[in-house]
Amino acid sequence: MSFLRFAVRRLAEMAATLLAASFVIFGAMYLAPGNPASFLLSGRSATPEAIKAIDDQYHLNDPFAVQYLRWLGNVLHGDFGRSIEYRTSVSSLLVARLPSTLLLVAMALVLVLVVGLALGWISSVRGGATDSTVLVATAFAVGTPSFVAAVLLQGLFSVRLHWFPSSGSGTGFVQMLWHLTLPAVALALYLIGMLARVTRSAMLEAMGHEHVTVARSRGVPENRVIRRHVFRNSLGTVLTMGGLIVSTLLICTVLVESAFSVNGIGQLLDLSTTTKDFPVVQAISLIIVGLFMTVNLVVDLLHPLVDPRVTLGTRGSAT
Repeated sequence: MSFLRFAVRRLAEMAATLLAASFVIFGAMYLAPGNPASFLLSGRSATPEAIKAIDDQYHLNDPFAVQYLRWLGNVLHGDFGRSIEYRTSVSSLLVARLPSTLLLVAMALVLVLVVGLALGWISSVRGGATDSTVLVATAFAVGTPSFVAAVLLQGLFSVRLHWFPSSGSGTGFVQMLWHLTLPAVALALYLIGMLARVTRSAMLEAMGHEHVTVARSRGVPENRVIRRHVFRNSLGTVLTMGGLIVSTLLICTVLVESAFSVNGIGQLLDLSTTTKDFPVVQAISLIIVGLFMTVNLVVDLLHPLVDPRVTLGTRGSAT
């Protein structure tokens, strides 16, 4: 399949999936119990007139189809609406909080790739006690949810050792790096264990291939065999995890940012869900779905470059 044809097909699939996702996201918030007006009027007299004014302002009493089509039309024009809780545009809220989340996800992603791949490499190559130690460590990492890791890291490195701050995002790039170190570790821990195990399994499988045996019999140095024939052939399997890794990072930021009081879109999503701030929840949910699909598309395009046996549109199969 040609690159252009594949790209057009995938973009069409993405558009259809995003449309379906937008309907599900909007419908889920529409059907959720509660009313945003009750949160806006908390502590004040919720008179019928006050509730009606809010409903009229945000068109909450319009039929579902009318609300959905109006919202979808605005989204297509780059307008995610106005926050009910913060009384400002959703776009401005996202722009203000996005840097913290992007930096947190980027730091966690670097940790996942560097540590996960290194542990998988070391475990498969050295074997023995090293392999057993890595397997035990990664089993602990995989079995530790992000919010549990956040509590453990806060208790040790913030409360007892006072090495890192326990909350906040910091101001300025250097301070943000310092404040986001513990959240990034908490966010990455589970995925480090998972990627290390997948890398180990893929490399052990690649070591049994015939071309690896032939390379060794010809006297090719072991380091070159591992690097060029084993690890490189394992990258296809590892690359297929790209979408899962990014989506997990984006979803788990909600828990980690809330635990560390990081001023990002994850914390914003958590707060907005509690207060029934429909426009904010819908915008963030749709963005996460779009990012997940974009990463999957990039993985599909890169896979044939990593593994020549794979052609466009046939991820995971050899030709």
